Amino acid sequence: MAAHRPGPLKQQNKAHKGGRHRGRGSAQRDGKGRLALKTLSKKVRKELSRVDQRHRASQLRKQKKEAVLAEKRQLGGKDGPPHQVLVVPLHSRICLPGAMQLLQDRDTGTVHLNELGNTQSFMLLCPRLKHRWFFTSARPGDLHTVLDMAKVADTILFLLDPLEGWDSTGDYCLSCLFAQGLPTYTLAVQGISGLPLKKQIDARKKLSKAVEKRFPHDKLLLLDTQQEAGMLLRQLANQKQQHLVFRDRRAYLFAHAVDFAPSEENNLVGTLKISGYVRGQTMNVNRLLHIVGHGDFQMKQIDAPGDPFPLNPRGIKPQKDPDMAMEICATDTVDDMEEGLKVLMRADPDRQESLQAEVIPDPMEGEQTWPTEEELSEAKDFLKESSKVVKKVPKGTSSYQAEWILDGGSQSGGEGDEYEYDDMEHEDFMEEESQDESGEEEEEECETMTVGESVHDDLYDEKVDEEAEAKMLEKYKQERLEEMFPDEVDTPRDVAARIRFQKYRGLKSFRTSPWDPKENLPQDYARIFQFQNFTNTRKSIFKEIEEKEVEGAEVGWYVTLHVSEVPVSVVECFRQGAPLIAFSLLPHEQKMSVLNMVVRRDPGNTEPVKAKEELIFHCGFRRFRASPLFSQHTAADKHKLQRFLTADMALVVTVYAPITFPPASVLLFKQKSNGMHSLIATGHLMSVDPDRMVIKRVVLSGHPFKIFTKMAVVRYMFFNREDVLWFKPVELRTKWGRRGHIKEPLGTHGHMKCSFDGKLKSQDTVLMNLYKRVFPKWTYDPYVPEPVPWVKSTTSASTKGTFSEKNINYKVSLCCPVAHLWFTTGSNS
Repeated sequence: MAAHRPGPLKQQNKAHKGGRHRGRGSAQRDGKGRLALKTLSKKVRKELSRVDQRHRASQLRKQKKEAVLAEKRQLGGKDGPPHQVLVVPLHSRICLPGAMQLLQDRDTGTVHLNELGNTQSFMLLCPRLKHRWFFTSARPGDLHTVLDMAKVADTILFLLDPLEGWDSTGDYCLSCLFAQGLPTYTLAVQGISGLPLKKQIDARKKLSKAVEKRFPHDKLLLLDTQQEAGMLLRQLANQKQQHLVFRDRRAYLFAHAVDFAPSEENNLVGTLKISGYVRGQTMNVNRLLHIVGHGDFQMKQIDAPGDPFPLNPRGIKPQKDPDMAMEICATDTVDDMEEGLKVLMRADPDRQESLQAEVIPDPMEGEQTWPTEEELSEAKDFLKESSKVVKKVPKGTSSYQAEWILDGGSQSGGEGDEYEYDDMEHEDFMEEESQDESGEEEEEECETMTVGESVHDDLYDEKVDEEAEAKMLEKYKQERLEEMFPDEVDTPRDVAARIRFQKYRGLKSFRTSPWDPKENLPQDYARIFQFQNFTNTRKSIFKEIEEKEVEGAEVGWYVTLHVSEVPVSVVECFRQGAPLIAFSLLPHEQKMSVLNMVVRRDPGNTEPVKAKEELIFHCGFRRFRASPLFSQHTAADKHKLQRFLTADMALVVTVYAPITFPPASVLLFKQKSNGMHSLIATGHLMSVDPDRMVIKRVVLSGHPFKIFTKMAVVRYMFFNREDVLWFKPVELRTKWGRRGHIKEPLGTHGHMKCSFDGKLKSQDTVLMNLYKRVFPKWTYDPYVPEPVPWVKSTTSASTKGTFSEKNINYKVSLCCPVAHLWFTTGSNS
């Protein structure tokens, strides 16, 4: 008799485990040579003792402390660039020359005055403190100068008024500086000693409370005496430096001296020699140079003249023989001249970056040859075969429209006649109503004035530009209508809707429906550059900056840059007092592409800003003019166009501009008719991505005429039968959440029978969404005209108030019933 043998599915009970009492041998037998998971997946870390851990922590702490001290000693020391301080008075009552005179303490060190046009600046050398400062100044009304100099300043010294702190112009300047990014700053109060002793303490308390809102945890220093100026200098030398990331990754230079040598062929273009201290990173001659406000240029060579402001000049010991002393001085001057002629680097044509900013498109690229007669005959046969397939569709439909038909019912021709009628009387009635409403609106416009004793209305009316007022009122109306009825447009009566909206398409879902980003690109896209992976390119360039040693002028050296093909207007601007600032560009930053910036509307500006209007951009170290698009800031692959810059949410600005690697701050300004630049929005650079799709939505609206439960007759969306058949595949929706589709046209006046997923209300509105991809305009201009000095008016477009000037008191209020806005004007506006 054969013994029973268990099969492979026999139950196997777990063996009894002895727990802690199990021996090592049994554990090894159970493991059967397997390795632990930790040994395979992780490296074995060497366990340090508690003493070694403390020793390692102290070493790391010591290294960080030494790095901070080395950075602090380098700035303003003998081996580093001078400590550049920008002095900005925030009130009109502040005496800027008096403050600069106090900082020129000749007992503390040596002072070298330097008049750069209208800008007052000087170099202060203090061997006792082992520090040297370079002081420059700028008025807050000169906004571009303040912003440009703040990009390269190590410290900003704000001068405050003892009673008010800052005025409206200073507050506007602070808003722009905070949006751009503040370096290290210090607050000083001027004129508090001129107040009575009893009022000094109260003034300091009130000023501290006012300053705490905008500058929390910052102390106020005094600047009235020479002793207080010395304490301020020590504070500037010892305070911790705050870094701006966009300038720390690039080499930059503030021009101390400029020379121009015109070329032999053209006097308007030549070689510009810029002398100054290298900051940020090593300056390479093969990289491109961007002069702020003027464009990108190539460098020929970099010279290394002697430092004109050494912290410890070489002293000559007194000699007994005067002839020997004269001989030593002569040899020293010869050595200095030889040192001044030293050339650090010359540009290598093979390694120098090109100035090419755009791709030269080939019009024949992608073209095909003309088809032969055989190919044309084959195409005709194919069309005949495809037309034979479509047999069970109503008349007037195409093969594309047949795919959208939900049921294959026959065409009901007799039903259309039932709903045909002449609606001309109703249209005339609607036109009369609209005319009556417009007449009532004109009558409702009212102007109320409370006039004092002596008001000159004629003088006030001379300053009002009626055309500008009318344009602004029209903008306010459009913005208000866009808020009330977003994306809704009227179907034209004189042009067929299928022709007017032939570039638009319907989508089943805006979020999930596919859309190819390479489809139907404009001609301007053939001129731009595009990265295969922008994020990886940016990371590799930044990693190369941190790890690779670059040949060139080191940080802190006083150099002279020879820049070629520079227009003479750059030198003229410098001689008129504008600062000259140069940044070395990273690879690819001279090439044009599509920049996307996340911005938010500035709360102090309520003027409507429409898409594709010309704006002025401050993007990182660049300044340019362009016409942007506004779109929603979402995580989807398609982003809806915004026709106006709204104030309640962050938007993305899309524009053609040179490539800039983020992070970089963004400021948007708009030039007014009087030449002033007003701040519109602030934000940061998001990405360089031409594939980001901005989709414009158009909403066509219709009204239900007759309702039969889930069926309804809709009119006023189209005005002819062909348009109804053309847009039949597109899905409909209503404002109350119903969805449906067009069944068939009725008559010849654009009426159509529609079915919905529920009963339709008589007060509901039927909508049809159409979409089209839009692109920005190519209006990039690197030249930005100098604005009129900014002085904030006492009037405001969003407030109502009473103004007084001497004995004149009046109030003017204009009520606009269409836009529901208040405009207030005054005599001192």
